Amino acid sequence: MKKKNAIAWTMALSSMLGALTSCGLDIPKEVPTSYETMTIEKTDIEIPVKFSAKLKGQADVTIMPQVSGQLMKISVTEGQQVKKGQTLFVIDSRNARLELEAAEANLQAAQARENSAKLEYESNKNLFEKNIVSRYMLDNSQNSYLQAQAAVSQARASVNRAKVSLGFCTITSPVTGVIGEIPVRTGDQITPASQLTIVSDNQQMDAEFSLPESVLELAVAAGYSTRAEEALKLFPDVSFVMKNGTEYPHKGRISSATGIVNASTGTIACKATFPNPEGSLYSGIQGTVIMPAARKDVMVVPQVAVVRLQDKSLVYKVKDDNTATAVTVTTQDAHNGQDFIVTSGLNEGDKIVTIGANNVQEGQQVVFPEATKNEK
Repeated sequence: MKKKNAIAWTMALSSMLGALTSCGLDIPKEVPTSYETMTIEKTDIEIPVKFSAKLKGQADVTIMPQVSGQLMKISVTEGQQVKKGQTLFVIDSRNARLELEAAEANLQAAQARENSAKLEYESNKNLFEKNIVSRYMLDNSQNSYLQAQAAVSQARASVNRAKVSLGFCTITSPVTGVIGEIPVRTGDQITPASQLTIVSDNQQMDAEFSLPESVLELAVAAGYSTRAEEALKLFPDVSFVMKNGTEYPHKGRISSATGIVNASTGTIACKATFPNPEGSLYSGIQGTVIMPAARKDVMVVPQVAVVRLQDKSLVYKVKDDNTATAVTVTTQDAHNGQDFIVTSGLNEGDKIVTIGANNVQEGQQVVFPEATKNEK
């Protein structure tokens, strides 16, 4: 009975399919899936090489007083942009002015004594020529005159020193830059050991990073000189990317590299200098220096063509009979989010599967004649 029912269901299903066909409806046919392929060719590619970096102003100047006294005025605020020579702090100058006045008075007294000694010397000189005074008196008056001249020089130096001390009471910026933290307040008693602030010359900013020794060796090998400073000229412009992924709009140049390789890290301390016309970069900002590195005559494949299998990287090579076979390859990241550089496992002219590589099985036909692909 069950056998008769199965036969009946089969006949009914056949009748339904026949009816659908007679009504003009197309029944989907099984069509073999086609995969996208590419032929390996050598090409040139630019790879972005990234280095962690920290920004620093080219002249981060620590501002410290050179005289002691009470801080009378703070003329700037934290984060303010200042020009070279602009007043930053004012220290109580009353003592310095008194010292200057005393030094000027001593100078006047010394100059008066000098004039008296000069007159006495010139008088004794005339009398000596007339044989009225002795050589002893002439020489003694001359020595007094020389001593008076020396005293004037000392007094004048004291005046200049007092003027310098008075000038130290007004602290000006040695560079154009931006003001850092100000840890002091008006009224504080400060000494030459007190740190008032830091002025960062941010017209040019240095991104400090570590360059692997091998990278510099490649530049030296490609250049015309073995000197590191000459090799640096061969490096292209670099970019700076903030931690949030924002790229700084101005390009920079690698400006310096130390002549000593760090034995523990195998790296060279380098600086890349960036212009900062808008003042948007500040000392202490961390980010990434990106250096474009040119690679010539390399085999580049899309990342979708590479299948990861445990610790191996595979691509499916298309054989002459249009079937796929897995090939182990060695790759390097092109750092563009799209491609890999194949360093071994493939040859120029090989055909590989790209889109759909994850679905390919060993020995599966992946390329089909046009007639088959267009069949309905």
